[in-house]
Amino acid sequence: MEINSINAAVLAKMFLNGAKNLESKKEWINELNVFPVPDGDTGTNMSMTILSAAKEVSALEEPDMASIAKAISSGSLRGARGNSGVILSQLFRGFTKVIGKEQEITVPVLAASFQKAVETAYKAVMKPKEGTILTVARGAADRAAEMAEETDDLACFLDEVIKEAQRVLKKTPEMLPVLKQAGVVDSGGQGLVVILEGAYDALLGKEIDTQIEAGPSAQVQKITKETEAEIRFGYCTEFIIVLNHPLAEKEERAYKSFLESIGDSIVVVADEEIVKTHVHTNDPGLAIQEALKHGALSRIKIDNMREEHQERLIKDAQKVAAQQAADAAAQAADGAQQEAEYKEIGFIAVSAGDGLSEVFRGLGADYMIEGGQTMNPSTEDILNAVGKVAADHVFVLPNNKNIILAANQAATLSKDKQVHVIPTKTIPQGITALINFIPEQTAEENESRMLDEIKNVKTGQVTYAVRDTVIDDKEIRQDDYMGIGDQSILAVGRDLDEVTLAMAESMIDDDSAIVSIYYGEEVKEEAANAIAEKILAGHEDLEVEVQYGGQPIYYYLVSVE
Repeated sequence: MEINSINAAVLAKMFLNGAKNLESKKEWINELNVFPVPDGDTGTNMSMTILSAAKEVSALEEPDMASIAKAISSGSLRGARGNSGVILSQLFRGFTKVIGKEQEITVPVLAASFQKAVETAYKAVMKPKEGTILTVARGAADRAAEMAEETDDLACFLDEVIKEAQRVLKKTPEMLPVLKQAGVVDSGGQGLVVILEGAYDALLGKEIDTQIEAGPSAQVQKITKETEAEIRFGYCTEFIIVLNHPLAEKEERAYKSFLESIGDSIVVVADEEIVKTHVHTNDPGLAIQEALKHGALSRIKIDNMREEHQERLIKDAQKVAAQQAADAAAQAADGAQQEAEYKEIGFIAVSAGDGLSEVFRGLGADYMIEGGQTMNPSTEDILNAVGKVAADHVFVLPNNKNIILAANQAATLSKDKQVHVIPTKTIPQGITALINFIPEQTAEENESRMLDEIKNVKTGQVTYAVRDTVIDDKEIRQDDYMGIGDQSILAVGRDLDEVTLAMAESMIDDDSAIVSIYYGEEVKEEAANAIAEKILAGHEDLEVEVQYGGQPIYYYLVSVE
């Protein structure tokens, strides 16, 4: 049966199911992160971005095409988190510019909306990189233009568009060598494919639950038998098949069908040599037996999700408690801010760790946004912070490369204040920017100086690996410590102090004058001081400072200037 048009009600179901599908697979997408760090967050950022829009769509009582388009565009723009979330919001922005003018969607309309989505997203990124979500989106849009000349059937049209998106996704490792070396496809591109697949299922009328809860996304649940029962399939099973021969399309479909018969949350990414498999099932052995028919297995990982669910609920409760305390402090700060004298220039800094936040406040930051790599603030979070700073010019220090696009998006949405985004990619760059602020000079003069000074800061961060991989020709094993520099991994090993020292030494050169060490919440001051003493022993002309940062996940942040 052909489907020749989509009305507002069907579009709403398609969008909501795309959001639900992404939400269900976000953890797997997180694990596609190139660097094997414990805070890969592409899936989370994309999910929170689309859920922000989905909640607005769900709140519409009598939706028409125009109101749905507005809800998708506004919700995703304000809810955008991380680079992947911002790009996704720009894709939606372009998409809705076309559909918002229509009463119903046909193949030509959908093809035009895909083209506009890609055009808008590419314009929003200063230096678009191929092998990313942008490339997957463009491949889908190009195929959409071709199919618009061949069919009026939306089901046939979308099926071919999704197949092309999947094909381009498989090619992303060939476009970005770092993906190939890590053995993954682009995580943002995978997220986009998951959204399209969910929307397509809704178009075909598959039985789905598109209910999106309104209100805060973080809900604390009690650990009960009932919450455990919500997990239908108990084991998250992942592995890579090293193929005996490339899978034919029929074989790949049969393999996916088998996995669907024993579980859910199926993700299969195949190329000519390997097949990466993810499935939630109650019998991992069945998945493994089926996979062995096609080749040898490697990187087998089986996790008991019911145990993880309990642990996550405990952690969520702890996070919510911490957030409530932070919100109370923020409200107190807001009250003080409202009474503060209005000034020419104010500062917002993104920070993770009470020690780092104190450093920023001591240097004159007016408002702190709790966040960073583990939780990227949304465009709306940043925009709300701008509104709370009593200044004509508000400088935003993202302090993370994955927050810069959201900050830029907030700047474009700010109407009553001039927002200056200093593209600080690390905490030390943000600290350097604030140190170089001169109150007597104009906002433009300060912006120019800060942009120059942050170029002189080298940053290293020490964390641990969550999986085996090879990056920058360094073999990394799960639980190894990694010293990650601005551009590459600088040191890897089993000893935390040795890795930190090796990372710092690789950053120091003849022009270096100051080394700053910020130790995290799991590190003792004595250990940080011992590393500082070893650096001084080899570089007596350097100034070495040690400060408590309190940051999670990263044992040390080290800057060299």
